[in-house]
Amino acid sequence: MHLTTEAKKAIFEKFGTAKSTTDTGSAESQIALFTERINHITGHLKINKKDFSAELSLVKLVGKRRSLLNYLMRKDVFRYRAIIKELEIRK
Repeated sequence: MHLTTEAKKAIFEKFGTAKSTTDTGSAESQIALFTERINHITGHLKINKKDFSAELSLVKLVGKRRSLLNYLMRKDVFRYRAIIKELEIRK
């Protein structure tokens, strides 16, 4: 994985609900981490078009992120809209 521990802590601190580096369980921090990984794999697939295992992992990550976004939309619409706006995710 290309993300270092410091980079993950920065993502958790920026997007987590508790705004701390140990907030790894909130939906927002997990969505942000998945988005970072999705962007990395997308860039990889632009160069390596026939890497089908990376394509499969991309599809799985997008599904996980989508299910977390659906959960967040059911629980708290304002948090859902905020994370969509911060990460610039289309819906």
